[in-house]
Amino acid sequence: MSQHVIKPGWFTINVVNRAVAWVTRRGLSVWGSRVLAVRGRKSGEWRRTPVNVLTLEGAQYLVAPRGHVQWTHNMRAAGGGELHLGKRAQTFTAVEVGDDDKPEILRAYLKRWKAEVGVFFKGTGPDATDEELRAIAPKHPVFRITLA
Repeated sequence: MSQHVIKPGWFTINVVNRAVAWVTRRGLSVWGSRVLAVRGRKSGEWRRTPVNVLTLEGAQYLVAPRGHVQWTHNMRAAGGGELHLGKRAQTFTAVEVGDDDKPEILRAYLKRWKAEVGVFFKGTGPDATDEELRAIAPKHPVFRITLA
């Protein structure tokens, strides 16, 4: 199976992501938003993108609604990064979650952010069965993060 990626359009890159990142850099979280900083797997340079941090049963997760995008490849190589909110940066380590363990996490993520990211899940919502969520799990990387 080829890796699933939904590339953001011009409006998302140049308006939405920049606006959320701008607000988040000033210390205001938009529904749990942070600016993720992770080192590029080839360049070693810091790469930044806005993300939503999910807290579920005391654990924190990063979910990639658009699929196997650049930050997910970089996260696999780096094994962690930083989450920024305003001037505060939290270092973390990351471990990728296996597909069989994703349904509960994807369900919680969709409950919280379906209005924002639902289109990337092609009609699968928070009320989906575990089997339906397991079927889409390979398309959406999930990382459990542990703050340092």
